[in-house]
Amino acid sequence: MLNDLLKRNVQWSQDRAAQEPDYFSRLATQQSPEFFWIGCSDSRVPANVVAGLDPGEVFVHRNVANVIHSTDLNMLSALEFAVEALGIREVIVCGHYGCGGVKAASEDFANGLADHWLEPIRRLARAYAVDLSQAKDSEARRDRLCELNVIEGVRRVAETPILQRAWQNNRAVRIHGLIYGLKDGRLRDLDCTVGPGHFQNDTLGDRNTG
Repeated sequence: MLNDLLKRNVQWSQDRAAQEPDYFSRLATQQSPEFFWIGCSDSRVPANVVAGLDPGEVFVHRNVANVIHSTDLNMLSALEFAVEALGIREVIVCGHYGCGGVKAASEDFANGLADHWLEPIRRLARAYAVDLSQAKDSEARRDRLCELNVIEGVRRVAETPILQRAWQNNRAVRIHGLIYGLKDGRLRDLDCTVGPGHFQNDTLGDRNTG
């Protein structure tokens, strides 16, 4: 299988070079993405592919269920590098419907270490139990929880000292919440964008009660 992967790589690189001769030399010279994408590790949701972007146009951090932990040094380091070193001004938190991590967080089965990682999603499910109970079935409830997880992620990114410092320094960084549909390949805006002058230390429910 590894040999097959390497052969596919050779074919891809040759095809890409034939279509755009300066493609690799251009990418090797400089990294200048416009977006920092915080997404799910799910193999069906590659950031640049679903957004229709070239690899050099999006800087990516991914984890199980796109959860934002305030102690996740990996995510925080990537966020700081994106904002401070790359000068990125558009941060995207992107979840997706049919998320396996959200499904695991919604069930009572033991998932080992993943249970610790997914705890914030369980907390959201408890906080929004009334809202979620109005969904027509379990799939709809999980999809709504996927949306709430993204909106909460936007809030938590906005609360980081990295973003607070950027806004204090008058940097026009905005954080957007998107959700991707596996069934139709469409990205949807959850209308929870936060930017300079918009962030207040309120609760998730104050911004999204629908």
